[in-house]
Amino acid sequence: QVQLVESGGGLVQPGGSLRLSCAASGRIFTLNDMAWYRQAPGKQRELVAAITSGGSTNYADSVKGRFTISRDNAKNTVDLQMNVLKPEDTAVYYCSVRHWEYGWKTYWGQGTQVTVSS
Repeated sequence: QVQLVESGGGLVQPGGSLRLSCAASGRIFTLNDMAWYRQAPGKQRELVAAITSGGSTNYADSVKGRFTISRDNAKNTVDLQMNVLKPEDTAVYYCSVRHWEYGWKTYWGQGTQVTVSS
């Protein structure tokens, strides 16, 4: 029943910034983690950043110091602020939520394209 909708993707020049947003709807339970993944053409999907219900975060080494993940528990939204973007950041970015409902269950958004190019 959980649905996630990403927004904010687009074309940006190297060194620029972009902010992605994800709105979750449906029945989301208290214990949950939200995350951003990305997949570039010909590449494996990788974790970009994750944040727990309590606010603990972790980042891929490639984006640490440049990207910031944040969430609003009351609104069930998660954002990804991306700064100092590089061409290698080009990918489809996916929002996900993992929550406890008689066990852990994971849901995915449809993805939003981010292109970093001159």
